[in-house]
Amino acid sequence: MDLRIFTEPQQGASYDTLLSVAKATEELGYDAFFRSDHYLRMGAVDGLPGPTDAWITLAGLARETKRIRLGTLMTAGTFRLPGVLAIQVAQVDQMSGGRVELGLGAGWYEEEHTAYGIPFPKEKFGRLEEQLAVITGLWSTPVGRTFDFDGTYYQLKDSPALPKPAQRKIPVIIGGHGAKRTPRLAARFADEFNIPFASVEDTERQFGRVREAAAAHGRKPDEIVYSNALVACVGKDDAEVARRAAVIGREVEELKANGLAGSPDEVVDKIGRYREVGSSRIYLQNLDLNDLDHLELIASRVQSQLG
Repeated sequence: MDLRIFTEPQQGASYDTLLSVAKATEELGYDAFFRSDHYLRMGAVDGLPGPTDAWITLAGLARETKRIRLGTLMTAGTFRLPGVLAIQVAQVDQMSGGRVELGLGAGWYEEEHTAYGIPFPKEKFGRLEEQLAVITGLWSTPVGRTFDFDGTYYQLKDSPALPKPAQRKIPVIIGGHGAKRTPRLAARFADEFNIPFASVEDTERQFGRVREAAAAHGRKPDEIVYSNALVACVGKDDAEVARRAAVIGREVEELKANGLAGSPDEVVDKIGRYREVGSSRIYLQNLDLNDLDHLELIASRVQSQLG
């Protein structure tokens, strides 16, 4: 079971804070550092000092880390043209020595688009499908050949399809709760399927849908990595769990029901339930980026039990 650290910088974090978390992620033996891709805070926080761009952040971290994987859950398809995003991600992959993964979603948070003058199209899923086709097509086009694409939303002609990533294939992560179109999209493009903030029962159902869609598409279902994203709130005792829950404005019982909360043994047991339904990777949503002791506790008392 891989454990990855997942951050939400739009809630309030500077690049220096993110760098501290990424370095701790690497030093403590976690598999990866991931971040959301948002430009506006959510809920009752001030969001100071303001948003950081996901791919600029990851470019910096690519040069400041050596081992951990780096990526997004999820880059918003509404933020970037697919050709531009393909260049950005390939460049960061080169800068990291081949440690980048691309989580790509349709985009959903209309208020952040309004706040920063970003168009928010009505038809987002069709655009996402074409974006995935363009990005993966550009990366897979042999050097010396060109790439063309004639879609409803995007048209490319005689693209040199450069630069190439350092990796032979950058892993593509697709996720969500959709019962029909999302599994079919994952079957076509995903190296990993992620379901965010879902119960064990909902996880099992959605993984089953993706497996069925993969088989129908002619792929072996086990070619896809299956993962969860869950909020983490772990403490050595009840008082520490309660303190960490209060800092992030959540109730302990709600966190235990909907996330990974409680003592290290409680969290290990719940992760085991997700593993039983097919999950092999957990993204630990870390909402207090100043609490590096939290990461140390999970590494020493949870990760150490998972093998």
